[in-house]
Amino acid sequence: MEPGMVTGQFNDKESLEGAYKSLRDQGLTDDQINVIMSDDTRKKYYADDTTSEIGSKAAEGTGVGGAIGGTLGAIIGGIAAIGTNLVLPGVGLIVWGPIAAALAGAGAGGLTGGLIGALIGWGIPEDRAKLYEEGIKNGGTVLGVHPRSAEEAVSLKTDWETNHRGQNVYN
Repeated sequence: MEPGMVTGQFNDKESLEGAYKSLRDQGLTDDQINVIMSDDTRKKYYADDTTSEIGSKAAEGTGVGGAIGGTLGAIIGGIAAIGTNLVLPGVGLIVWGPIAAALAGAGAGGLTGGLIGALIGWGIPEDRAKLYEEGIKNGGTVLGVHPRSAEEAVSLKTDWETNHRGQNVYN
């Protein structure tokens, strides 16, 4: 795991929106923020909500998902290179941020290995990956970011746990 990566799980829309807004308010960009949610979570919270930044990002991938087929690894690589988010059919996930590139590096085989394999490939320890997989299956969303300093890592962890009901927050 790369030093200083902060990851956390958010189990409701308000917590997720607050944590994401906090990252954006601190100057972090979509190139630095990773988001993983199930397609069911996207439908529950954002099917009719494109007014929030997360809702807009989640909606972007819905058109792309239908285009992904047998050449999953190659298409994911191309999509990750242009920076859009992904809806992964058969896996049921919405993913954006640098993790999309990590999944592309794993190719289709990495995705068919399941979410735990993808998270471990991203650098998350297996025990934490299992917690996140369970959380995502139960409607949670995982955020991850590489902070710009050790101080920012501590600040993000504290903010997520204290102000945004973040669970399984690690750095």
